[in-house]
Amino acid sequence: MDALARIAERKILEAMKEGDLNSEKWKNRPLPLDDDRFVPDDLKMAYKILKNSGYLPPEIEAKKEIKKLEDLIACTEDEHTRLKQMKKLNVLLMKLETKRSSPSNIAAQDDYYRKVVERITLHSQQKEKTGPG
Repeated sequence: MDALARIAERKILEAMKEGDLNSEKWKNRPLPLDDDRFVPDDLKMAYKILKNSGYLPPEIEAKKEIKKLEDLIACTEDEHTRLKQMKKLNVLLMKLETKRSSPSNIAAQDDYYRKVVERITLHSQQKEKTGPG
């Protein structure tokens, strides 16, 4: 037995003695599996190691950034700031699109942009009618 296996065994025995491994939450239940069916078999282990270390694939990081920008756009009142954020979002979407091997369905996002532009237009028209401030 190599040194790492001995250390692991010792840590497991210590945890068992202290009761750290007794969890009623998972008793008689299967452990949750990661949804990695879309990850190629040769990359699954590497992705799991990166995920456990706190790193995500660039595509996932980009999607998280896109979601943050969408939320920011939805709650921003200033049209100038909203348009700047929409431009950033558009750039991120284009970068993500170029990295894909097959094109995604951007048409679903066109509806989102149309709604945002309508909201900006309506908000601007209401401000013009009511006056500044």
